[in-house]
Amino acid sequence: MPEHVRPKPGEWDGEARPLYLAPMSGVTDLPYRLLAKECGADVTITEFTNSTALTREAAASWRRMETHGSEVPFIPQIFGGDVGDMATAAEMLAGSADIIDLNFGCPAPKVTNICAGAALMGEPDRLVEMVHTIVKRVDTPITAKMRLGTGGQANNALSICQRLEDVGAVRLCIHGRTLRQRYTGVADWSSIAEAVKAVDVPVVANGDVIDAASAGACLSQTHAAGLMVGRGAIGRPGVFGDIKVGLGWMEQEELPWVKATEDWHHLEETAQAFAQRRWCWDRYIGLSEATIGIQSRWMQRHAIAFTKGLPNAKKARLAMHDEDTDKGMANAISAFLAEGIASE
Repeated sequence: MPEHVRPKPGEWDGEARPLYLAPMSGVTDLPYRLLAKECGADVTITEFTNSTALTREAAASWRRMETHGSEVPFIPQIFGGDVGDMATAAEMLAGSADIIDLNFGCPAPKVTNICAGAALMGEPDRLVEMVHTIVKRVDTPITAKMRLGTGGQANNALSICQRLEDVGAVRLCIHGRTLRQRYTGVADWSSIAEAVKAVDVPVVANGDVIDAASAGACLSQTHAAGLMVGRGAIGRPGVFGDIKVGLGWMEQEELPWVKATEDWHHLEETAQAFAQRRWCWDRYIGLSEATIGIQSRWMQRHAIAFTKGLPNAKKARLAMHDEDTDKGMANAISAFLAEGIASE
């Protein structure tokens, strides 16, 4: 088994299993991935990136592949509909990547319209050929993320998992919805459980894991080798620590925002939410400054997500837009979150 891939575990009996930050376009930039690690994520993956753009040396695409020495393992994720471009991109990444992940799960039309992402679930032979070709071309371990199927025919994730195991994929991740469902309906964990039983490589479960209760329920039903959190981690990187505390995998006092907040246990629930997000926001800005610099577009997206659901969130966004500099915008969000702690 490769260094950064654990063997398939047995049935889950409450012990800690890895938590993964899902690759999400416009969300999982380098500072956010480093932040998620500090918040309790065990594994992070880059934004999914077009393999053809990488082979053509597109600067914007290669910026998504930036990493830092503390991001171990480093896992870039690529997508594409052309087998040759996917294999070439994998070769270009092999020198820096600990693992290369292949995206067969994205339902976005701009991806599926080029027969990439989840659209390839409808062409299983082509999908398997793509993985087999890449495995033969690079020594770097290859993993894959998929959906249950396209939704236009019988779900085929289980059979694809078996075939990908046969051609050398070392870990698989299944989102419990079809391409047609996108993000509607309820994730089908029972189908993930069937795939977990059917293969000897580890299978990670994804879909509707948003807190400790759902994490425990998913592991109880699927016995997956780990859990991937996507939408539940947008603006809430602290969800990883919350899950670990809720499942008894770590003590609350170990959480960085608890350590940094005076009288944490005397704060009301809403004030604790402000305090957690303030620590995470300030740390995100600090990590940005220490790595790639504050990126205005990314920062503004994260600012909206970090304040979503909090009282008077609109006030924070208005204050941010009154600022002329990126640092001023960052400070405006931090000040709003600090005020929220004091006012509750």
